[in-house]
Order: sequence, then C-alpha cells, then structure tokens
Amino acid sequence: MAQDPDQIGKYQIVELIGRGGMGAVYKAFDPAIRRHVAVKVINKESFDDADRAYILSRFRHEAQAVGRLVHPRIIAVYDYGEDGNFTYMVMELVQGKSLYEHLKQGATYDLREVSEIIRQLLDPLGYFHDQGVIHRDIKPSNILINIDGRIKLGDFGIARIDSSELTKLGEVLGTSYYMAPEQFLSTEVSAIADLYSVGVIAYELLTGQKPFVGPTAIVMQKVLNEAPRAPTQLNTLLGPGLDAVILKALAKRPEQRFASAREFSEAFREAIDAALNKGSVAAEATAVPPQAAGGLARAARVLRATEPSTAAAPAARSAAQPAAARGGKKARILFVDDEERILTALKSVFGPHYQVYTTVDGRQGLDFLKSNPVEVIVSDQRMPEMLGVELLREAKQIAPQTVRILLTGYSDLAAIVGSINDGEIYRFISKPWDNKDIQRIIAEAATIAFALASMPAKPAEMPAKMDESILVVDDNESIFRATREFFSPTCNVRYAKTMKDALRVMQEQAVAVILADVETGREDNTPMFKLLKQEFPQILTIVMTRNSDSELVIDLINQAQVFRFLNKPVNLKLLQGHMQAALARFASFKQQPALLSQHKVEAAEQVRASSSGQMILSALKSIGSRWFRPSSN
Repeated sequence: MAQDPDQIGKYQIVELIGRGGMGAVYKAFDPAIRRHVAVKVINKESFDDADRAYILSRFRHEAQAVGRLVHPRIIAVYDYGEDGNFTYMVMELVQGKSLYEHLKQGATYDLREVSEIIRQLLDPLGYFHDQGVIHRDIKPSNILINIDGRIKLGDFGIARIDSSELTKLGEVLGTSYYMAPEQFLSTEVSAIADLYSVGVIAYELLTGQKPFVGPTAIVMQKVLNEAPRAPTQLNTLLGPGLDAVILKALAKRPEQRFASAREFSEAFREAIDAALNKGSVAAEATAVPPQAAGGLARAARVLRATEPSTAAAPAARSAAQPAAARGGKKARILFVDDEERILTALKSVFGPHYQVYTTVDGRQGLDFLKSNPVEVIVSDQRMPEMLGVELLREAKQIAPQTVRILLTGYSDLAAIVGSINDGEIYRFISKPWDNKDIQRIIAEAATIAFALASMPAKPAEMPAKMDESILVVDDNESIFRATREFFSPTCNVRYAKTMKDALRVMQEQAVAVILADVETGREDNTPMFKLLKQEFPQILTIVMTRNSDSELVIDLINQAQVFRFLNKPVNLKLLQGHMQAALARFASFKQQPALLSQHKVEAAEQVRASSSGQMILSALKSIGSRWFRPSSN
C-alpha cells in the first residue's frame, strides 16, 4: 500500500499497527459509537487479476468465520465492507502484544503461567470447534495478550467452516513449525489439527524450543517421520506427566491425540499441578499471594474439620438473611474478585449473616469448590487469570446445584452471553451495587440453593417423546423449518410470526420451549418474555437477535431468566444443542417441580401495569389449567 489512507468507510484512521504481505492493520476511530477499533485493510489494486478474487474470497471468509462467533477469547469482528479500492474488516482493538512478540523479546513463563496461557487458548478452540470452525493456523503471532494478561485469538484467514468449500484438498495452509502432519499431506483436516498446534506452542513455552526447526522441507520431513524429544530432556522440572500429555498432543495420527480441547486442557492442567508438587523449586515458581490462596486454603481445612454453626437467629429476620436450613447452619458464599477492596466490602455486608469465603484467584476458588460445599458463588467478570464467565461455567460442572451470580463493573456482551449459555447464572449484578438489592438477591440465591441441595441430583435427559410443543416466533420461517426437521420426532413444532399469533398458539397447546426473536414485525417481545416467566416459570425461552445490546441481555437475565441466547444468523448446530438442553430441562421440571425455584425472576411491575402488559397477562391467564404448573407446596 503506497500511502496510508486517512479514512476507510466511516472509520477515521489513527495510526498504522502493522503491515503484511496482503495488507495492513490500522488503529481507527468509529465516530458513530465513539470507540477505537482495529481495521484490517486490503488494497485490491495490489494483486493481479488471477489472485485478486481468491484473496478477497479468503478475506470475506475470515469475516464470516469470526463474525458468527461470540466468545471473550476471540477478537470480535464488528463490520465488513468496501470503500473504493479498499476491502476492509473492522475488529475489536486489543491493547497488548502477540505471544510471538513477547517470546521474541526474551519473555519466559513459569509453569503456572504456561498452564494459564494454554488454558486460555484451548477454551476458545473448544468453543468454535463446537460451532464447526477450524482455525488451522494457531501460532504465537495469532495469539494476542492483552495488557491485563487475557488472551485473544485472532487471524482466522484460513479457517474452515463446515459448510465452506473455499478450502479444497491439496492446499497446504498454515505455518510450518505449528502444522499438524495431515496439513502437510494436504488431506482432510479436522479440529484435532488445531490441538496439535497448541501442543507445539506448549512444548515451546515449557522448553524454550520448538519440537522441530529448519527450512519448511526439513520441518515437514521431521513432523511426518520423527518423534520430538521428550520435554523433560530439555526442562527437568517438568516431570513424566507433562511428557505424556505433550507427546500425545503431538502424535502423528489424529486419532492418537486428544479428542477435544477440553480433554487436552484438563490433562495439561493435571500434569502441570503434578509438576508443581514435584519439588520446592517448582513450588516456589507458583507461589501465590497469601490473600489469594492461604486464606481460602485455611478456610477449606477449617470447613472440612467442622461445619460452621451460627448463633441463635433473632426473632425478626432481616431481608438479607436466608431461611434457616441444614440444622440452622449458615449459608456459605464464595466471592471471587481480583480486587481486595471489593472482597473486604462484600465481607462487611455479608459476614454477619453468612459463612463467607473469598479469593482473588479463580483457579483457587474452583479447587476450593471441588471439596467444599457452597450454596452461592459470586464472581467478578474482568479478572486477569480467569474471566468470571469461565469460572462460573466450570463451577456449574463441579457443583451444579450451587447458585451462580456474575458481579461486574462493565457490560461485555460476549461475557454476558457466555454467562447465559455456559454458566446458567441466576442473576447479573452491576458494580457499584446497591446494598439492599445485593442482599435481597443473595438471600434468594441461598434459599434456592438450600432447596436444591435437599433433592437428589438427576441428570437432565431429553425425552424420546413429549406432549408439549416447541413454539418458534420469527418473521422468517426458515428457523421454524430447521427446528421442525430436528425435533418433529420428539414433539410438535409450531410457528408464529408475531407474539399475538404466539399467544393464540399457546391457547391451543401447551408449550415447553419458545424460540423467539427479540423483535418481530417491529414489535418488542421482551415484555412477553418477562411476563411469561412470571406466570409460567417452567417454559424455557431461547432468544434470538441481530442486535448487540448488552443492557438488553442483562435485563433478560434478571427479569426473564432467558435459558439461552443466539445471535443471528443462527448457527443451526448451536441451535440444536441449545434446544436439546431446553427440552431436557423442561422434562426435569416435570419430574422435580422444586427445580423451578432457580427460575424466579424480579417482578416487572412497570411491564405488568402497561397496556401491552395487561393484554399479554389477560391472554396468559386464559391459558389456564391446560398447562403443567409447579406445585404450590
């Protein structure tokens, strides 16, 4: 590009970030919403006719691959367009440097830091593998490390989408040091190739060397035919467990490697933990501040030794206190936040009425949760080691009956969506909080957790056949047709173009799950979502939208307990998984109606009092006894 432009589309160019063989990346300013962004630009005149169409197809393909992904570890794509000779893609601006730059400048990482880097890398890989996207070029230069230590994965320029035919067999794509054997052979490449690349990065971080080096032809020959040296031969602190994990990740045949990113992540973390416990040198490398680990570890020992008891409750219980349960023992709350002042404030508010545990380290909090029962876990979102949504997602796996709450001072849409889809949080509380509100929410959460603890844990399973139907509400029938194709053997799938039509359908037949756009026919459907959850909490709502409104999503968590959230255009594989989970959850409600306590919502009095709200309530009340309702006992 001969001269840097002053403006691309509506975006005002601020400065050049970097330049490569295909184009340049600029820091730019979006005047419409007044934020800085990164703009990747290709000058179409820089390529001859033979290459131009192919390169622009790949560029458009990258925007499509990433544009439908929502994850806090992936650099978000906001816009795509053309301006004269320029084709551009607008992305999230990451404040930081790539892992490649850090390594080039001599950065080294201890075992705990390596564990965190690999965990943060495998997390988004697992997510977009589930969405049918394979990156195929995982390498340090595509891994950006934010100034607060969070990883962002970018550059999906040669990613493959399940439905894409852009990449054909016979193409060798990737960066040789990090390519899996099957990429060199130009055969079918699966998601397991990405995990091989992560194995190479882990090897490099742990040993300071790549498994194989040299010209591309030499690297190719070694990748296909030679076994890499065991990592312990280069770093004696690692231990045999890490040898086994890394060498499995680097196996020549895909079926001999880890089957998923989650399996790789868990095995890697366990091997790191074993190496850290091996000797004093390794242990010193992972020492954490006493406030991060010592206090919580000490609390765990005390808790295991003797369950905490509480003094006799006063005759008049305040709204902040949960109902007594388990022989009068206090409800236990785990607060996770990287700011000590926040934890101190929370302890002062809740210490008198609850057994409170705190930590600034998310991983320590999860380890605590594995061996110590906790009724409520409240996590900050923006933490350097682990985002709150990630912590709550893992907490759900470890202790599914713990009530989970996200507490944060900023509205990150990807994090909020993740808190719904992965963490299934009970509430979203904004900082700074109102003491009365947070006390009320925690009291509700603790009471719910006590009720859940008294019930046997039964895994939810989607029934083979059910009487209730799925109701799809959308302007376009395509989502309805896809849903009917997936689920008509299980239940009836009905369609409505507007919420008025949906209410008529619900008067005819009981509905288990509603899949609806936030807006149909220019009508806002959020009042319906809120009132429906108040009147029929057993109905599960999956919301679709094209808009990126984080405040709307927060509102739908707190006042409508939306079960899942889908961006349009809808990924059908993701839709199928969410709907299966919803049908299974509805079946569990029928078997154990007490589970509905998790879906208690704040009263939307303003909505109830409005004219549209009164119309909706009247229609809902007319549905009456034909529906399964939770027992009042």
